[in-house]
Formats: sequence, structure tokens, C-alpha cells
Amino acid sequence: MKKIIIILIVIISGINGLYAQEIIRLYEGKAPGSEDWDWEETELGGGFPLVYNVVDPTLTVFEPEAEIATGKAVVVCPGGAFCMLSIANEGYDVAKWLNVKGITVFILKYRLDHLKTNDLAKEIADRKIGSEEHAKSIQPIIEMALEDGRTAIKYVKQHASEYNLNPDSIGIMGFSAGGTVTSGVAFTYDADSRPAFVAPIYPYVGYYSKNPVPADAPPMFIACTTDDGFGFHTHATALYNKWVTVQKATELHMFQKGEHGFGMKKQGLPVDNWTEQFIEWLNLQ
Repeated sequence: MKKIIIILIVIISGINGLYAQEIIRLYEGKAPGSEDWDWEETELGGGFPLVYNVVDPTLTVFEPEAEIATGKAVVVCPGGAFCMLSIANEGYDVAKWLNVKGITVFILKYRLDHLKTNDLAKEIADRKIGSEEHAKSIQPIIEMALEDGRTAIKYVKQHASEYNLNPDSIGIMGFSAGGTVTSGVAFTYDADSRPAFVAPIYPYVGYYSKNPVPADAPPMFIACTTDDGFGFHTHATALYNKWVTVQKATELHMFQKGEHGFGMKKQGLPVDNWTEQFIEWLNLQ
């Protein structure tokens, strides 16, 4: 399907001077499966920017300086329980870090569950986020988000030459719910959407943990904390064990402290170093 590219020369305010050069719509017209969605995407600013009610999935492109570009790219999937996106800590700040390492970043805004009120805190609390009940209720949304993840990988691979990328060096990284998208892609890709590597960070794996590991499964990097408040350390270790059992390349970093949602935050703890450990791992692939 033809993709629509909207060129925006803008400065993302409050995002440490990063420049978003392109926003790419993944689908022409309405995204398949959500054609009747008629609400509007909203972004809240402030110290902890959030995006919610995503209807039209997009990729926002952040490119490194040409002289340090490595030809590698990462599709980055922020988390937010499929209700919102932690767009700074798990999106823009990730892009800044990876750009400095010469890596092109495509931040994916995938489809989210509809928040219907202005009282976001109460509405989210009422949904019992992190429970199996909540996960089951939003499974249709997760399936849409997963399709957005596969479509994003496919798009970047098909357009690699436009961004001076090696099509065999395009991977996906996701945090929390974005880790669901990332690990789901690792289980369900096809030939056109296979990532070169996957990096689920404190992921909720969900139903995809029941899938068999693909015969050509990509290398996987996992990071989480033992004190993850949602208990996602069990998802991280289970995912690691599935890859190891079938002798697929994987690396797990389980930190004692750091809690859920550490992302790019600096806490003065060993977990702060997960970013450098990821780069060292990526250089091995």
C-alpha cells in the first residue's frame, strides 16, 4: 500500500533540541480495523509529555549527523499500557541517545485504546492496568498495535536507501506496552517485516509468549528490573528462556533496582547503564 509522507521541518519543543524532519503515516486513509474511529490524537506537554488517542499510526524520523551515521536504524515503541505513550522518556529521549551513536530512529505512534474523559488519571486507574483482566479487554487494540509494528519495520526496510540505511540492520525496540509490540513482532513477522534485532525493555509479553520461536528468530536484547512494580521481570526471564531453549542469540540484563519505566531516566543506579550495554550488544550483531 502506498504510504503518505508529510514533511515537517519543526523543532519538537522541550525535547532537548531534537529535530523531527519527517512524520510518516503508515496507511493511506484509515488504518485497517479501526476505520470507524472518529476521535483525535492528543498530546499533553509539561514535565512528563504524554500522547493518547492515537488513531492514525505514524513514524517520526530522527536522523544522526551524516558524518557519524552507521547505517543502522531502530523503530522505537514508547510504552503506556496501550492507553497513552510516554513520548519523551521512552521516545524522544531514546532518539537523542541513539542519534549520538549514529543510529537513525523512527518513533512509532501505534494505535491506542480510546480514553473518553478529561480525567485521565481516574480513567486509567479504573482500567486496572497491569492486570490480566485489562490485558484481555484490550487484546483487539494490541493486535492493531502489533500490525502497526510490523508495518513500520516493513516500511523502513523498503525505504532504507532513502535514509542511507542497511536494510539488514533495521531493528525494533519497545518499552512496557511498546515491549509487547516489540516481542510480538519477534514472534509474528513475515519475510518483509522481519527485524534484524529486537530489544524489548521491561516488556509485557502477553499472549505471544505462547507462540513458538521462529526458526530464523532475530537476536534479542532484554532489560528489566527485579523490583518491576508490574512484575514484568517474569515476562523478561520467560522471553529470554524461550530464545535460549532453541539456541537463538539473546542477552538479558536484570537489575536489582530501578522499578518499572526507567527508560532514559538517570537514577544513580546500575540500571542507568543499560543503554551502553545495549550499544555494546548491538555492535556484536
